[in-house]
Amino acid sequence: MKIIDAHLHFGRGEYFDTVAWAAGHENTEEALRRAYAEVGIVHGVVMGNLPVEETSPDYPNLFHYCVGIGGDGVTEIVEGRIEKLLPALETHLQSERCVGIKLYPGYHYFYIYDDMLAPVYELAAQYQKPVAVHTGLTATEKALLKYAHPNVMDEAATKFRDVNFVMCHFGEPYFTDAVAVMEKNLNVSADLSGMLAGKIQDFALFCERKKFYIEQLHGWLAYLNAYDRLMFGTDWPLANLDDYIAFTKLFIPEEHWNAVFYDNAVRIYNLHIE
Repeated sequence: MKIIDAHLHFGRGEYFDTVAWAAGHENTEEALRRAYAEVGIVHGVVMGNLPVEETSPDYPNLFHYCVGIGGDGVTEIVEGRIEKLLPALETHLQSERCVGIKLYPGYHYFYIYDDMLAPVYELAAQYQKPVAVHTGLTATEKALLKYAHPNVMDEAATKFRDVNFVMCHFGEPYFTDAVAVMEKNLNVSADLSGMLAGKIQDFALFCERKKFYIEQLHGWLAYLNAYDRLMFGTDWPLANLDDYIAFTKLFIPEEHWNAVFYDNAVRIYNLHIE
C-alpha cells in the first residue's frame, strides 16, 4: 500500500533532532528517506515553519509544502502583518510545490474567522489551494486552546465557503466537536496527525491503556462516515512511523485505507507526484 504523509515538519536544529531521537529516528533527509521507504511512504506534505518571506524554501523533492503564516518574531498576527505578507504569500501559491497555507492560531493568538484574514482566504480561493489549521492540543504551555479549538473552524468555513479547510490533528482531543464541524461543513477535511509522540515500547500495552481513546475515535469517525475527507499524517518528527501507521489502522476500516492513506491527500492537496 502506498502512503502519503499529509502532515509533517521538516527542519533543522536541536528541537527537531531531540524529538526525532525520542521517536526512534534521526533528523536528516537521508534517514527520513530510508524510514519512509521502509514503511511505504512515497511522498509528504510539509507544514511550513519558515518565514513567509522565504519564497524558495529548500525542501527535498520528496515533499510538497504548505506555507506557514506566523508572527515576525516581534509582533503576532495582526492586520498590518497580514498586509505585508500578501505579496510573498502569493509568490508561494503560484508555485506548484506549494499546495496550501498553514495557520497556527493557538500559538499566535488569533481567531481564524477574523476578517483580517479575508485577503489570505481570497488568495487561497483564487489559487484553489486549501488552508490547513492547527487544531486541538498544543505543544507549548504558552499557546491558548481557545484559538485552536475545532469549533473556530465552523465560523471560518461558513464565512469563507469558497475556501477548503484542513483541520489538522482532527481537533484532538475534541473529537465530538471536530465531527460536528465536519458534518456541517463539507468544505472542511481533516488530517489524523499529532496523536502520538515518541516511540511506543509495547504497542499492545499502549493500545490496552488507550482503549477508551481508540474506541471513541473509531466510533466518532464511523458516525461521521466521511472517510473521503480524512488524511493520514505523522507529524514527523514527533512520532515513530511504524507506530503511527499501526495506530491509524486501528480506527480506519480496511476498506478505506487506500483513500485515507493516499488518495485523499492527492485530491485535497492536488498533488502532482511523479
